[in-house]
Amino acid sequence: MTTLFISDLHLDPERPEITRLFAEFLDDEAHGADALYILGDLYESWVGDDDPSEAGALVAEKLNALSDGGVPVYFMHGNRDFMLGRDYALRSGMTLLPDPAVIVLYDKPVLLMHGDLLCTDDVAYQQFRAQTRNPEWQAHMLSQPLQARLAFAQQARASSQARQGELREAGTMETITDVSPRTVAETFARFGVDTLIHGHTHRPAIHDLTAGGRACRRIVLGDWYTQGSVLRARPDGLYDLTSLS
Repeated sequence: MTTLFISDLHLDPERPEITRLFAEFLDDEAHGADALYILGDLYESWVGDDDPSEAGALVAEKLNALSDGGVPVYFMHGNRDFMLGRDYALRSGMTLLPDPAVIVLYDKPVLLMHGDLLCTDDVAYQQFRAQTRNPEWQAHMLSQPLQARLAFAQQARASSQARQGELREAGTMETITDVSPRTVAETFARFGVDTLIHGHTHRPAIHDLTAGGRACRRIVLGDWYTQGSVLRARPDGLYDLTSLS
């Protein structure tokens, strides 16, 4: 009995080997799980459910087969696939989760997040996030032709890479793009849980900390294009964070 958690696969036509690895994972280990949670950034970019990519079709087929086989699949939006909609979720047999979301995992409340909301020191990104999560902005974007949306995604990706380069040169990449300890403590206090699972930062680890006088645990999922990170949660409360690669 295990529940699986993954995030930050960043599936992309330029990295077909990651799509193959994920398909194998769905056909193999995932079929024996109690549930699968995907905590955002399943795709490198997603500009609408009318995207005709072969990877999108294959993944939808595999996820739907997993769901039909009795394994519930849950999806939370990330900063790359925030426009993944109900149509694609339905095709994939996925249940959409809000960010953040508290679930009951083997009789214990656990907080799930993509993780970007915790990176509050990155003010510029938080402003971009607020804009792109606005329903009016998304409706306007979806009204544009597919090619225009694809061009926007490419431009946004290039801008993100350029900004990361600037942060590295300034020596602030590690701190600005990681979670804020203060925000993490505030989040534990706000939700009253002692376990938080998230992705986004690509820094897989299990952190034991104290928040509000309580012993808490923050579990960070890794990405897939360098490590194939999977978290396995068991009914006895044990967590196993490993790499498939």
